[in-house]
Amino acid sequence: MAFRAQELYKKIVRKVGKDVPAELMETVKKCLPNNKIVMGRAKRGIFAGRHIQFGNKISEDGGNKSRRSWKPNVQNKRLFSYIHDRHIRVKVTTHALRCIDKAGGIDEYLLNTPYHKMGTELGILWKAKVEKMYEELGNMEVGFFSQEEEAKIAKGFEEYNNAKKEARREARRALAKQKVMEEGSTEGYQVT
Repeated sequence: MAFRAQELYKKIVRKVGKDVPAELMETVKKCLPNNKIVMGRAKRGIFAGRHIQFGNKISEDGGNKSRRSWKPNVQNKRLFSYIHDRHIRVKVTTHALRCIDKAGGIDEYLLNTPYHKMGTELGILWKAKVEKMYEELGNMEVGFFSQEEEAKIAKGFEEYNNAKKEARREARRALAKQKVMEEGSTEGYQVT
């Protein structure tokens, strides 16, 4: 494992915590990026594999070439995480935003993207956090109602809706009666 991967693993363990299952941390260790070079600011965002590109600027007149670089289009965004139920402020490239939209949100993007393709510390950290939250949700017990209780609840809602409809009818009848009374009383006072 490269030095960078070891450092990433230590940071993930420190931030996520010790109560993560050992199998999950082993898969994290296997999937950490093994490359040594990464762009400095890519460590602090989700760049989806985009890095600085290098090439030549060619002048129009003489065709003279001079070296230049193209930096990725990075935006500061607030992305909503459904699993954490809050917004996450993160620097993302426009390519990563398209990938996130295609996946269906930041949580799905982080879950579906393999660790070795993540490439950034922030992305790997958030991926581990989301996986930990899903693990906790999977261990929760969900209680369901029995069929008799569900029937009682459905009957209660039906009775409530019927009572609501009846109250509306009574209110309309009373309003119509009041209008008829007002029309009858105003006819007597009219002089023709």
